[in-house]
Amino acid sequence: MNTPEWLKPGIYGAVIGAAVVGIVGFSWGGWVTGSTANDRAMAMSRNDVVASMVPVCLDMARSDPARAEKLETIRAASTYKRRDAVMAAGWATVPGTDAPDRDIAQACLAALEL
Repeated sequence: MNTPEWLKPGIYGAVIGAAVVGIVGFSWGGWVTGSTANDRAMAMSRNDVVASMVPVCLDMARSDPARAEKLETIRAASTYKRRDAVMAAGWATVPGTDAPDRDIAQACLAALEL
């Protein structure tokens, strides 16, 4: 098939324009792939669940009869082991589960304002 000579610049322009639009869209336009959108949605939902469980953790901490001893243990722990101390205190265990959650423990520790 013979293409007319005047059509080649239009085809080159369309291909280069499509590439530029794609690069600009993904770089500065906020476009993302489906897997990136899914990863971001999962992270946002996880953050929302953790944020919604912090009041439960704080309530468990307030109503704990051994609160003073546990807070002293948490304060005595080194900074990087405080999350584990909150988990050991049982305040980061969501009702209905058997194991404490590390993210909830970290958020609860920040809310306790030690």
